[in-house]
Amino acid sequence: MGDNGAELLLDVSRMIWRRWAGMRPTGIDRTCLAWHHHYGPRAQAVLLHRRGRHILPVGASRSLFALLCADDDLQAKRGSPLAFRLAFAAWLARHARHLAQSQPGRGRLWLNVGHTGLNRPGLSDWVHAADIKPVLMLHDIIPITHPQFCRKGEAERHAARIKTMLAIARAIITNSQHTLDTLYDYAATEGLPVPKALPIWLGTPRLALPQAHWSGSSDEFVILGTIEGRKNHMLVLDVWERLIRQRQAAAPRLVIIGREGWACDHVLARLDRGGFGDRVERTGALNDHSIALRLAGARALLFPSFAEGYGLPLVEALDAGIPVIASDLQVFKEIGQGVPDLLAPDDVDGWAQTILNYAENPSTLRTAQLLRIERFRTPGWAEHFKKVDNLLATL
Repeated sequence: MGDNGAELLLDVSRMIWRRWAGMRPTGIDRTCLAWHHHYGPRAQAVLLHRRGRHILPVGASRSLFALLCADDDLQAKRGSPLAFRLAFAAWLARHARHLAQSQPGRGRLWLNVGHTGLNRPGLSDWVHAADIKPVLMLHDIIPITHPQFCRKGEAERHAARIKTMLAIARAIITNSQHTLDTLYDYAATEGLPVPKALPIWLGTPRLALPQAHWSGSSDEFVILGTIEGRKNHMLVLDVWERLIRQRQAAAPRLVIIGREGWACDHVLARLDRGGFGDRVERTGALNDHSIALRLAGARALLFPSFAEGYGLPLVEALDAGIPVIASDLQVFKEIGQGVPDLLAPDDVDGWAQTILNYAENPSTLRTAQLLRIERFRTPGWAEHFKKVDNLLATL
């Protein structure tokens, strides 16, 4: 195979900057990693950054894919990105000459599943000049539909991404039918055509549960995810304030797992004021092993978000046989397959009553969901890539 003889082009931009910053992997990061494993062996790397856009030769691409996939769960060097930075700097020293002149695209498909670089000016011109056919994944349009939960300016940046996707994509893959429906709605509002588009559920990482899985053996409920407004932690704090007032020391326990995100000061201030005693615990970010241990004995995973594009923790929990109480979002109805108990994200009374029922032993609602979980069909990467491969074959 020559320096420009790979079948596909695969974007590495997001993987590099996330590893460089030492960020804990999100669902998008795990999707990027899965695509790197699947398509990396027959692809050349594409790198977008502020100063340029590059299609790398096969040899440089192979070594870069190996570096980015060095530890599968991206956890081993969490908190200290120095090792990756040194390794990437060494790679850059060996291959810097390839950044001076990009390889030709030759009409090949460019796979970009991380959103990265799609809002930068001039991308459409580069796509045409490089002779490539973009196949892009859209994970959500939440910054546009729910700007109140995002950083200032993110709605405008994401609108630029979406408009670029609609303008340049040969095909768009979405992570859910819900995401595709919101894309169609946005495109109709803007008067823009939508290229070929297909919803394909993501694969599901397996929770590394203990061999002796003690489902529901504790009195704990877990809320998992970045602490930010969209995740609706205030609802569960309202619920636990009520439960503690009613049950005092007999109230169930709440475990809050996740790093601090944007605009979460109101949640942290409420926790700092106290009044929850030992009934509420905030662990901060945990690794996958520790998360699995806390979920293993939980009565349920709580997922009260105001908006989601997919909802990987929900699918992971159901796959592991752990019940879920979640918001009645359309996407949760879709990927939850009728299994979780769904409630409005502002229904404090409903959440409090449901959680009290789940805390009982036995619990009528929890027992009923455990029976429904038996019919849950876990989305897998094999099925995901079969559908993607079939789509690529038509392009």
